[in-house]
This record gives sequence, C-alpha cells and structure tokens, in this order.
Amino acid sequence: MKYETNPPDAASLMMSARSFGNYDLPGALADLIDNSIKAGAREVTLTCRFNDGDSEIRIRDDGHGLSGQELRDAMRPASSNPLANRSPDDLGRFGWGMKSASFSQCTRLTVISRRDGELTGCVWDLSDVDAWRMGVLDANEIAGLASPELLAKDGVEVIWADCDRLLENGSVTQREFNALIVYAGNRLALIFHRYLSGEVRGRKLTLRLNNRKIEPLDPYYRDHEATQQLEAEPLEIGGRNIDIQPFILPHYSKLLPNQHEQLGGEEGFLRNQGFYVYRNHRLIISGTWFRLARHGELSQLARVRVDIPNALDHIWKITIDKSDAQLPAVLRNRLRQIVEGLRCRSARVFRSRGGRLDRVGTTSVWSRYARGGEVRYAINREHPVIEALLESGDDEQKQAASAALKVIEQAFPVAAFTQDVAGEPEAIHQTLTDPTVFKADLNAALPMLLMQAGGDFAALAALLRVTEPWCEAWGATEAVLKEKGWLNA
Repeated sequence: MKYETNPPDAASLMMSARSFGNYDLPGALADLIDNSIKAGAREVTLTCRFNDGDSEIRIRDDGHGLSGQELRDAMRPASSNPLANRSPDDLGRFGWGMKSASFSQCTRLTVISRRDGELTGCVWDLSDVDAWRMGVLDANEIAGLASPELLAKDGVEVIWADCDRLLENGSVTQREFNALIVYAGNRLALIFHRYLSGEVRGRKLTLRLNNRKIEPLDPYYRDHEATQQLEAEPLEIGGRNIDIQPFILPHYSKLLPNQHEQLGGEEGFLRNQGFYVYRNHRLIISGTWFRLARHGELSQLARVRVDIPNALDHIWKITIDKSDAQLPAVLRNRLRQIVEGLRCRSARVFRSRGGRLDRVGTTSVWSRYARGGEVRYAINREHPVIEALLESGDDEQKQAASAALKVIEQAFPVAAFTQDVAGEPEAIHQTLTDPTVFKADLNAALPMLLMQAGGDFAALAALLRVTEPWCEAWGATEAVLKEKGWLNA
C-alpha cells in the first residue's frame, strides 16, 4: 500500500464550519466566554453595535492573553484533540469553538491579543482563505483595530465583522437586533450564573454587555426561603463523580410577578422543568427530562442540577457547540427514581394550595356536613362569588343559578373520586398551576367582589385575604390589586 496526502479544500471546510453545531447568538458568545474563563479572565466585555446594518460584535477579556505562536495555534481549525487529557477546569474540547462559533454569525473573524505588553493579531476572512491563507496584522493595523482597553492591558479581543448570519443577510432591523441582544444577555446570565455569583471558587466573573453588568440568574432561586433544596446525591460513572442536586421552586403565590416571569423564562415553568446539566459549572442543557418523564403541570416546580466533569464528555456525547448531551444508559434507572420522587414533591406544593375545609377564619368554596354517620359536601352559598351569583338578576335567574349549584352537588362523582384517592392520590390535579389564568380569573371576579365590599378597596382586600382561592395565593392576589391601584388606596 502506498500513501498520499489528501487535505480538505480550505474554502469548503471553513464554510462548512459555519454549520458545525447549532449556535444561536448567546451560544456563540458563550463559547468565546469559555475561552476567556480558561485564560483566567475576571471581566469580559461584550460590545454589540448595529451600525445601520453593518454590525460589529466585540468580545474582550482581561485574561493572560496569548503569545504570537499561541494565537496562531488557537486560530488553527481543530486546534486540539477532543480525546486528549485536559485540565479539569478546561471548558473547551474540540479546538473548533472560537472558529465555528464566530463563523456561525460572521464571515470575518479578527483576534487581537496582548500578552506581557506584546500585541499580535490574526484574521480569518471566509471570502479569501484559499490555501489556508490567514491574515497576520502589523502594528499599525492592530493599533487601528484594537480597543484602547486592550492596547493598555493584557487580554484578548475578538471582533466579528460582516455578520451576515447574525443579521440574516440584512433582513434584521435595529429593533430586532436590540431584542436579540437582550435575549443573549438573559441567556448568558443563566449559562454562567455560577461564575457570575462567585459560586465557582476563585473564578468569579464579571460580564458586561453594552456597558451593562449582567447579573446572575439562578434557575433554582436558592436565596428564596420557600425554595426546597433536597438531599444531594453523588453518582459514579467511569471512575468519576456526577453530582445530583434536586430543587423544588416556590409556588407562584410566594413570588412577585417579575420573579415568577424571570424564573419561568420565555417559555414558562412548564417547559423549564427538569434537568439542568453543567459541565465544569457552566450550563449546557436546561429544561429536559431526558425522556424519563413528561413535562407536566404538577411537576413544573421540579428542577435537578447535574454536575459533570469534562473528563466524561465522551460518555455524555457533548456536542461541539456545548448545547446538548445524551444521558448515559448506566444512569437512567437511578435518575428515573429521582425524577419520580421529585415530581411527587412538586405536586404536593400545588396540592397544599388547594381548597381546605379545616382552616378557621377562611371562607371555603366547599362545606362539609356530617350527621347520623353520613357525610355530605355542599358548595358554600356564603362564598362571596357564589353569593353574588345567587343575588344577581331577576327571580327566575336567581332560581336557575341555585338549581345549577344543586345539580353540581348532586352529581359529585363520589365513587370515582373515592377510587382515585384510594388508588393514586398523587395523580389528582384540581389546583390551578398557571398564574396567568389565576390573574385573569381574579380580574373577572373583582367587579362583583368589590360590590360585595360596598365599593371599599380596603374592605375588598380584607375579604380576599380570608376567601379561597385568593387567600391561598395572596402574593399573586396582592400584585393584581397593586397593579389596579386598589391596595391601600
């Protein structure tokens, strides 16, 4: 057998690199921030300018920078072996991160580094990479491109120009660009929240986006007194530990509206329940049950933090963009058990907010009557909404409303309910889990409740404080009253 070299075509491979992974803007920025963390950076500054459609993105850090040769090595495609042993705190893997992340957004990548006062700059321009030709900047070109901060202090500055994919070939407007930048900031606040909060020992990071400091977004809201941090459990795989830490988030009645919205994210609590997988404290996957369970209403408060080391990348099959992984088969059974118990705990938070008949001083929707060994449940006619319903309209309408309540009571499915309670009580779901629906229902009931309170806002608030279901979610109820200007008016 004889051998001959058969290298890839430079332009074809580099253009293909634009589609490595599944990068969006925050994912691409996160890949570069990984490099900054590895370089010991304490602060990373992101500058995103629309420039009338000629956008430019800059990512600058205050890390130790790169020497001229190190920069050339870093600019080389596939600059590291994914199977090679790496430092335990290394956030990279394939040696494609900076290049593929950048080219997913732009066609011209410039990297300028200052190390020990020495400046070096290199450029990949996808319109001119024949024969792997990479641009090397001279001193005057560096002085004209680099920010004053980099010229004065060691670090690295990455510049994206000709951002065709970011701007979708010019179809993105200034307003849409601004919304994209806000979204990227929110995602980075989540992805790096453990670094931003100083949780990673010796690695506290400051991120600034267009001169605004990004605050950490803790998906478990551990600072809240109502968050339940359950017992942690280490699992061993491949001779390495994986740390499992379950949480139950606070019920929406315990949160302010802005807190609930922030924790729920753009897709809401229902889609954000499940596992949150971290690789070296950096979030790579959020809101999945790995097909161990379905996303359900009663489990929406359950979140599980999973910490994996980079030594297990091959087992978890981490993707090049570090946005996805596959659950190793050896962990499925144990994690399924953890999920089942956690979903029950989450459901209990909602069930504890349901109607109760044993609370003194509270007006319940249902009443319980026991006499002669018999028990009967009836709708409470003194509940403000029921009372208002029975008093509205003419005599015929009042009689129809009363008859409707009696039909509901007489048709209560006793046998089915008894069977469900005896067989699978955890599956019973009668409690409202959506704060948006809760708010809408309250707004619909407020006019008649205000009439019941004689038009007095203070009396209305006092009525709601002792009336189901609003007293059970007073935080959400109070927020609606404040929004209307009816509280303490």
